[in-house]
Amino acid sequence: MSAAKIIIGEMEDPALFAARLKPHRSLGRRNFQFLLMAFLGANIVSSLPFIFLGAWPVAGFFGLDVALFYFAFKANYRAARAYEDVHVTPFELLVAKVSAKGRRDEWRFNPAFVRLEREEHEEFGTLRLALVSRGKSLEVAAFLGPGEKADFASALSRALAEARRGPRYS
Repeated sequence: MSAAKIIIGEMEDPALFAARLKPHRSLGRRNFQFLLMAFLGANIVSSLPFIFLGAWPVAGFFGLDVALFYFAFKANYRAARAYEDVHVTPFELLVAKVSAKGRRDEWRFNPAFVRLEREEHEEFGTLRLALVSRGKSLEVAAFLGPGEKADFASALSRALAEARRGPRYS
């Protein structure tokens, strides 16, 4: 996987697995600007007949549609700044969740005592992934699709199995 390293105290451990999970956004910034201009143009063209007929306040409602469209996409892009970091070393599983506002929460587990729990659906695939340790559960990769969750779960399961075998000193 990755050659990333995690520094724990004075000791440096090679990461068996390191992943940064980000929500997928199919529309880039440049395409968003193009879509917004097209939407604005369509609203202007649609409001012209109302303006010519003297019902000019209707044009304001068309403008309100454009503003709501813009702010909805901005909120969507702001939410996309959230991410999760997952690092597995022979001695520790670190999960860090960073919210869209930048708030960081961390959970540390001993890989020998953590279990990856999957909720599968026959038709839809992997619906939920959770790390379970000592009776507590932490959901991970919530914003990924079922196929991506299954791939992530397979890779994380292999890393946890490797971590349970212990460190390799040679």
